[in-house]
Amino acid sequence: MSSASLPLLFIPGMMCDARLFRPQIEALADRYPVYVANLIEGDTIEDLAARILSETSASEFALAGLSMGGIVAMEMLRQAPERIKKIALLDTNPRAELEDVKQKREPQITKVQAGGLREVMRDEMKPNYLADTPQRDQILDLCMDMALKFGPEIFVKQSRALQSRPDQQDMLAASDCSALILCGREDLLCPIERHELMHDLMKNSQLEIIDQAGHLPTLEQPIKTNQALLRWMER
Repeated sequence: MSSASLPLLFIPGMMCDARLFRPQIEALADRYPVYVANLIEGDTIEDLAARILSETSASEFALAGLSMGGIVAMEMLRQAPERIKKIALLDTNPRAELEDVKQKREPQITKVQAGGLREVMRDEMKPNYLADTPQRDQILDLCMDMALKFGPEIFVKQSRALQSRPDQQDMLAASDCSALILCGREDLLCPIERHELMHDLMKNSQLEIIDQAGHLPTLEQPIKTNQALLRWMER
């Protein structure tokens, strides 16, 4: 299958939907068949990956995941390396969750179960996501809208899945998949060093650091992100 006809599957991050990739869909859909998966059915990263693979009809495709979507994308590569011809890992983490991070999720889960999803998203999560750009407040409003659409049950399921996620470093080191490793320079959640690690592990990878962007460069710097994705798809 030529790269021009290779389907491209996007996987959004935690509590996000296809709107996370709206600029990329608009820029790429006239060149490639573009699809967006969701992370709402499955209790573990392994379950989520297996479900998306079973629901994806294409025998071969390119895969791009951001944050939790990148974590699921790595598990999909582990489960079906023969199907994934290209992988883009955006603002994500190849490591298993550290014990202190697991424990920090518990108060968030308790608050959300008590009706505090809006407060958790507003006070503890989204303020650390983005660089200080003119569109920051608009993106924060969109993130809140996406999170409230999914609701507390999905927040808890996704949090639990992240707590138990597998370490993928050995898998990445063994992969020869054509990879784009991309992150915002000001990403505090998944800093540059995690992406340098993935780049070092993956022998067929390119590293792109997006200036004036935090955890969501797809929305913060869409033109630069689109250009990086196009270069990767056309390689």
